[in-house]
Amino acid sequence: MEVIAETAGLVQGYRGRVVIRGLDLRIGPGRLGLLGPNGAGKTTLIRTLATVVPPRAGSLAICGERVDSERAARNARRNIGYLPQDFGYYPRFSIYDFVRYCAWLREVPGALAHEETTRAIAAVGLADRARDRLGSLSGGLVRRAGIATALVGQPRLLLLDEPTAGLDPAQRVDFRELLRSLPDVAVVLSTHLVEDVAAACDSVAVMNEGHLVFTGTSGALQAAASPSARGSSGFERGYMTLLDERMAAR
Repeated sequence: MEVIAETAGLVQGYRGRVVIRGLDLRIGPGRLGLLGPNGAGKTTLIRTLATVVPPRAGSLAICGERVDSERAARNARRNIGYLPQDFGYYPRFSIYDFVRYCAWLREVPGALAHEETTRAIAAVGLADRARDRLGSLSGGLVRRAGIATALVGQPRLLLLDEPTAGLDPAQRVDFRELLRSLPDVAVVLSTHLVEDVAAACDSVAVMNEGHLVFTGTSGALQAAASPSARGSSGFERGYMTLLDERMAAR
């Protein structure tokens, strides 16, 4: 398997609190769903993979290059599309302006910036709204514009933190289809919406208390379900089984 992102012995935290403890993860092309309860470390892991914060200990590599300096992080960002859970924007920017600005930040070559911007906007179904100002849009449409900023420039690693928050059911289905259409991209989808992972992802990683407690296919997660587990689907019952077992072992 081609490895696009890799952590080894990753330790991460904020101030005096350790959030991630010795995490090893290899991410290749495909769609990885990242699940876990609040406080499990999902957003911290996404921010570390996005090079927003450097590891406290251990290592991070993107596209085979170790990220161990600000210069290395800047190079890595050319290959990373990142949508944080909460992102800022200028309300007076149009959708086109916003996505084009993010293309500039990602150092998409100027000769390709317009084409890449229009392609990313079309991919999220906003081609006919490209000149609308962000301040005039609903929360769901702003979220779709945010997804376009992560897609612009055709990154090798696409990091999405709660990307479907605010989307209606039809938009969520469109989003899943979009993810399935992306070729040769490593997608990490962090969400609380288990059904989005079940429908769109090839593999699953479950975090709890800063550790990975499961990595494998969706089918393997369903197979892990206890007969008495809570949940309305095999996938959800498998997820709840893992969390319940972790709580029982404490």
